[in-house]
Amino acid sequence: MKILYGVQATGNGHITRARVMAPALAKQGIEVDFLFSGRSPDKLFNMEPFGEYRVRRGLTFSVTDGKIDRWRSLTQNSLIQLVKDIRALDLQEYDLIISDFEPVTAWAAKLQKKPCIGIAHQYAFRYPLPGPGIGRIMMPMIRFFAPVQQGIGLHWHHFNGPILPPLIEAQPYPITVKPGMILVYLPFENREQIRQWLLPFSDYEFHVYCDIDIPEDEQHIFWRPLSRDAFRQAQACCDGVIANCGFGLASEVLQAGKKLLTKPLAGQPEQVSNAAVLRHLGLAEIFTELEEGQFYRWAAQPSPEPVAYPDVAQALARWIHAGCDRSAELLARELWQEVLVEPAIA
Repeated sequence: MKILYGVQATGNGHITRARVMAPALAKQGIEVDFLFSGRSPDKLFNMEPFGEYRVRRGLTFSVTDGKIDRWRSLTQNSLIQLVKDIRALDLQEYDLIISDFEPVTAWAAKLQKKPCIGIAHQYAFRYPLPGPGIGRIMMPMIRFFAPVQQGIGLHWHHFNGPILPPLIEAQPYPITVKPGMILVYLPFENREQIRQWLLPFSDYEFHVYCDIDIPEDEQHIFWRPLSRDAFRQAQACCDGVIANCGFGLASEVLQAGKKLLTKPLAGQPEQVSNAAVLRHLGLAEIFTELEEGQFYRWAAQPSPEPVAYPDVAQALARWIHAGCDRSAELLARELWQEVLVEPAIA
């Protein structure tokens, strides 16, 4: 079996899922080629697991000061280039296309009538989730953005639907706690805004991962360049995490048993929904502006119990190797038997 795996590279969570699926698919003897879109090639990092991968422009969104910039998102995307890339992608040699919410591969598969499945957090929005009914907004976009024949959704709870647990890699470093060390990843926020938020809390040590080339130390704020390995090390030993409300990172934080203070990206329906679900499940605290009282209350909380998610990647790889013949409902039921996340009373 040979697969083309398309990955939406705007967020690191999509890439992390592909990084976990790559060895699981290889273990089943499946040959996989990877295609990434939505991010400039020079902004991709730690891509060794993907071999000779391809990059296309695809579609993405632009952010200004922690908010979706709709005008820039509209003007900086090129539908003409997207159509050209879709039409130029020859899928003749592939038996199956997998799309992690990636439009070039999904649309090429649709036009060339190739089998295509989606594996992504976004496909969970087909089912009722706690919160403000974001699914009604998301579903038309999902169908247009990356159409697939079967979508496998991932979330922190099944919510009585065929939704799988998060697809994340195991933490490679021992879990410890360095008191007062806070890991910060707010890639959509203005750096000066982050600085102003963190400067008043001089009795804490903030390790901020951002788009810089060399480390910079500023009093109790330690600015660090993006690195998957260094980030996982910091994640393993930190006292807590402050981050935007992306699905992948939040899942890793829950798995590691770290407290989470999270800010949904304004204007991004998926992150707004994630924040509502985390609040409903009692798994994180939400902020829009980092206030002194809220920070100290959150920082004083004990570390939560780690959430032991099952090996979703291996289960999916076996399912794919067997021809995707079992229902998603049965697959979800079997996987959720290995984990229990009790929702808070709404």
